[in-house]
Amino acid sequence: MRLQELVLCSTAPNSSESGAGAVVLHDIQNTANLGSFKQTNARNHCTAVYESTNSQGGFILAAQPDKPILNVYNFQKDQIALKIVLPEKLTCIAIDRKGDYCAGGTSQGRIYLWEISSGILFNSWDAHYRGVNALNFTNDGTALISGSEDSSVNVWLVARLLDNDGQSDLPIPHFTLSDHTLPITDIKCGVGASLTCRLLTASVDHSVKLWDLASGTLLTTFQFPQVITHLAWDATERLFFAASPDGSIHRVNLFRQRKNDAGELIHEALGGGGTSDIIRVGEEDQTPQTRRLIQVGETVSAMAISLTSTFLLVGTSSGMIHLYDLTSHQLLRTISTHKGFSISYLTSILKPPDLIGHISLDLKVGSLSDAKDALPAKPVQPFQRMKDAKTREAHEVYMLFHAKRDPYQDDATEYSQAEFLRDYASFVSPPRVRTVVFRCLASSRLQRRTVSRN
Repeated sequence: MRLQELVLCSTAPNSSESGAGAVVLHDIQNTANLGSFKQTNARNHCTAVYESTNSQGGFILAAQPDKPILNVYNFQKDQIALKIVLPEKLTCIAIDRKGDYCAGGTSQGRIYLWEISSGILFNSWDAHYRGVNALNFTNDGTALISGSEDSSVNVWLVARLLDNDGQSDLPIPHFTLSDHTLPITDIKCGVGASLTCRLLTASVDHSVKLWDLASGTLLTTFQFPQVITHLAWDATERLFFAASPDGSIHRVNLFRQRKNDAGELIHEALGGGGTSDIIRVGEEDQTPQTRRLIQVGETVSAMAISLTSTFLLVGTSSGMIHLYDLTSHQLLRTISTHKGFSISYLTSILKPPDLIGHISLDLKVGSLSDAKDALPAKPVQPFQRMKDAKTREAHEVYMLFHAKRDPYQDDATEYSQAEFLRDYASFVSPPRVRTVVFRCLASSRLQRRTVSRN
């Protein structure tokens, strides 16, 4: 079993002559096409992915822009697994980290919340005065963040939305973040629990704001020379990238260097001064050593940072996917197989163990050789279009279990620690580094043999 990082992208047609788009998987190292799931025209913020694990297969959700349809794909087949008829067309969707709940926003400012495994509509409410542009769950799934055309950002507690006793009442947001003045374009949640994490929001008002969700207060405002449409936040929250429609991408460090009283160079966090703390990006002196601007040359339609924080993935409206080195901003490679389409969604995932055409039967997940039986996909049921109290009270959840296993087989020994460390080292090391190490080891062994013979 080897860890392999893939680029997952969703394409949308730029015109009626382009045909239908697709969700495509590429190898991040050689850009090879490893899988394609067709018949989707999902736009920005309308695709969501739940990754496969060694115990359960994942799925992909894609909301269609021209009709109230949600396409469901799983990694075990290259065709649509399920078409779900929705109450109305969705402008954005999001699923929580565990793949339990799906939230969808509409152009009328309404939000729907479904349980994926049962299809139960737990709540639907008027969340904003205008259309919902972006949705995002916190890392632990306890809060749902919504951004709207009305320039407001609302924080909703999922527990309150699921509460049976509050079904007749209009949900009230836990926090309303209203410091933006124009429509919200993107939302990114930091790591940690919902009451301890931070939040990045981008807007048409040329600003990106950093919030503290523990108190709902504004920490820092970053002012840009252009409109910001897409964000990408490093997993360690050291920096983020902000993209504009003109193809310029700004790198913003959330730390700075300074000398202390002893003359030593130290790092300190940037911002945190509240509403009065405004940092203007792009006005600082730009030298070759401190250059923080990437010029793509065309409209940026999607952006993400790779799992290992090695690459910045940039999708464009012409169908190009550029891979930049995160540190040097050097363009390393380009995926150009989607010309005529727009890249509407972009992320990186580990290669699914149940990916069609690449299924490894070495996975010790059961006694059956059929990978579909050995690795069942997470159930996705048709979503309700109206709230049903009886179905909600019965609350039937469909689950698939593994084939019968050997009771004397130890799960902990299926993947040894040595094998894990070897695969992890191979995963995080660039190919060039691995080659150098191999050559060094080979030369050292040759030297030892020569010395022993003498």
